[in-house]
Amino acid sequence: MKLLILGGTAWLGRALAADAVRRGHRVTCLARGEAGDSADGAELVTADRSQAGAYDAVADRDWDAVIDVTRQPGFARRAAAALADRVAHWTFVSSGNVYARQDEPGADESAELLPPLSDDESTPDTYGEAKSAIEQAYREALGGRLLVIRPGLIGGPGDASGRSGYYLARAARDDDPMLVPAIAEAATQLIDVRDLVNWMLDSIERGLTGAFNAVGDRSTVGAYLAASREAGGHRGELVEVPGAWLAEQGVAEWSGPESLPLWIADPTWAAFQDRSNAAAVRAGLRMRPLDETLTDLLAWERAEGLDRPRGAGLTAARERELVAVYPNMH
Repeated sequence: MKLLILGGTAWLGRALAADAVRRGHRVTCLARGEAGDSADGAELVTADRSQAGAYDAVADRDWDAVIDVTRQPGFARRAAAALADRVAHWTFVSSGNVYARQDEPGADESAELLPPLSDDESTPDTYGEAKSAIEQAYREALGGRLLVIRPGLIGGPGDASGRSGYYLARAARDDDPMLVPAIAEAATQLIDVRDLVNWMLDSIERGLTGAFNAVGDRSTVGAYLAASREAGGHRGELVEVPGAWLAEQGVAEWSGPESLPLWIADPTWAAFQDRSNAAAVRAGLRMRPLDETLTDLLAWERAEGLDRPRGAGLTAARERELVAVYPNMH
């Protein structure tokens, strides 16, 4: 196939480009090139999608497939206007954040979506509405040629967000008491980036269309923590702390500096990691065992440095401070 990836130099896009090249496809990535290098064997067309004429260098070609991962509605609206007439199949990587409710366990793709953002530019607070707007723009432009992928938590080797590897790296760092949120029974759904990429390219090759929740099988945070501690070799104490106390101490949820990943305190988001993946599984999605993901992820975390500044998680010093002042420790 002649495959155009809008982006393709950051984690997911680059993994898609690399795997598509391995499959023998002719891959072009249109990106600023600031997030990283393009995959070996892929053509890089340097362009800034916020500027007029961003698609001029690729708009005169016919494409078997286009993949877009953007969060900016304006980028998508302009891409559709420039390219839709010369594309056989289009894939948009959306998000589970597009759903209007996040508190219905097992909800599928028929659940109500957020109203689409009318602005061309999104903010962190309008991420879900922006992704909904992009889905709408591509549906209107492409009709039955569109595949929409709605992931949740993507993890595995290369996860620069730090979310999927934090507890694993923490387990491998030392046997000091390990601080975790007291949410052992909460749902979590990790999908290995390699499984997501493999299924996406399989789906593109056979022309799959429609919308799919591309999320891992349902598990629990407790099971994820246990597997991470086993893989990392942590033999110290596990200190489970209520979310209210963590919030009082200024610990952030989900991601970012001085955070605890997988933890979402807002009960209206209790099912964000508890959606049905049945449609995607019927369409061929297959997940490797969690232990395999964690083994490979730990090797990547070690190579990156267990003590490096992280996109998500607590520093060792902050964790020790919190453990020392937690009331139940005295």
